[in-house]
Amino acid sequence: MNLLKLKSQERYSKVMFYNRASDKWRLEDTAYILIDIVFILISTSVVFIFRFAPELYVYGILDNGIFSITNYEFFSNYIGFLVLYLALIVLLFKNYELYSTSLVRSWLDEAILVFKCISIAAVILMVVMYLSKQQVSRFLVISSWAMNIFAVVGWRYIKRRIALSRIKRGDGLRRVLIVGADRIGRKLADILENNDHLGLKVNGFVDDYRVGERVLGRVKDLPMILQSQFIDEIFVTRPSEKELVKKVTKEALSHNADVKVIPDFLEGIVSMSSTLSLGFFGDLPVMEVYRKPIPELGLFIKRMIDFMCGVVIFLITLPVLIAVAIVIKIDSPDGPVLYRSQRVGKKGKFFNCYKFRTMLANADDLKEDLRDLNERSGPVFKINNDPRITRAGKFLRKYSFDELPQLFNLLSGDMSLVGPRPHPLDDFELYDIEDYRRLDVKPGITSLWAVEARNDPSFERNMELDLYYIENWSIWLDIKILLKTIPTVLKGSGV
Repeated sequence: MNLLKLKSQERYSKVMFYNRASDKWRLEDTAYILIDIVFILISTSVVFIFRFAPELYVYGILDNGIFSITNYEFFSNYIGFLVLYLALIVLLFKNYELYSTSLVRSWLDEAILVFKCISIAAVILMVVMYLSKQQVSRFLVISSWAMNIFAVVGWRYIKRRIALSRIKRGDGLRRVLIVGADRIGRKLADILENNDHLGLKVNGFVDDYRVGERVLGRVKDLPMILQSQFIDEIFVTRPSEKELVKKVTKEALSHNADVKVIPDFLEGIVSMSSTLSLGFFGDLPVMEVYRKPIPELGLFIKRMIDFMCGVVIFLITLPVLIAVAIVIKIDSPDGPVLYRSQRVGKKGKFFNCYKFRTMLANADDLKEDLRDLNERSGPVFKINNDPRITRAGKFLRKYSFDELPQLFNLLSGDMSLVGPRPHPLDDFELYDIEDYRRLDVKPGITSLWAVEARNDPSFERNMELDLYYIENWSIWLDIKILLKTIPTVLKGSGV
């Protein structure tokens, strides 16, 4: 099913025709991937040879005079990284719809997307290289990043110029017939004619109720008009007239013409930047008018970073975990080392949150008796000089050592490195309805609130920062919060 997708960046809307069938893999997609890979391999090989020319020359002489980059001693170190790098670029390009010739998107927009995708792939690659402790050349990585961007943007620019020149010559020009010469039909004709780079030429209109300029006839004249005008595409501007759409579609099928429907009933309901798509529930067609954007690739990268960092931090802090467990047992032998409490996570899911026990063994039983001493506004319970805290607990809380067991929650996927702090069930039961918005994402070991307003008693301030994080989330925001967390912990500002 073909749909019309309108995107507005300037005075007039730009037009892109979206075909649900294009979601399926096509030969064109494979060709684009192969060409991208070839240009990346060539540009990377040029940098590799330039960087290691002396070594390659020496190894070539020693190896029967054969000059090859595979002769280099550490060549095998780079192969795995190169495969990962190529895979990341392909996934990112696919995510940003860079495997199609979109003449709607400007060349500058496409160049910016290429820059963004290759840069993200390079950053992820450098993180993996750092964690793997492999011997790699930073010059090679940075220079390859720049050369790859230049090479990929360059060939895509040439491809675009070729496509545009073909359209200007009339090659591949598609003839359009619009059913409906009313306001919507005339507006559509103006849009197509003001975007001639799309390769669509409006031959005229068909209308049962109007006559005038460029009206070629009535609906009953469709067979003759389609054949005599060599029509390739038909636009129907009256989707509410079901029998009309059926008749037009039937005639289009018999003449091998595409049919697109303009959903005029959505005018003024959806913004011009919205993306419409059509699917099916059983045999019922369903048009998706609005869909909350989900940064699936970003969330995948976030989860990958969470898991990798969780494993590394766990291995580094394992001696600390053992030492803290011994101290807790010596200081307060009556209770367990770990404190396990149910917290509320993403979408209201309950999970067991782990912390080192810093309070008396019966701290939860005493909580309600101390509720009147709560120093925080709203549903959150907090007392700065809580009488339930043990001697060791004061030190552990000051430097946030009590949070280390949450690495198990991080690895299991219940928590993230960064996100709103999880609240206990009894605090959650005191939420107002608007407070539920903080449950749209996974809770975090650290948060924007923890680095900006950790000692602020206002729950409203807590919510304000949590909502800002949710609405403005990005990988870079996570990195900033993590970097700010380090000095916060070292200062011992935990409570």
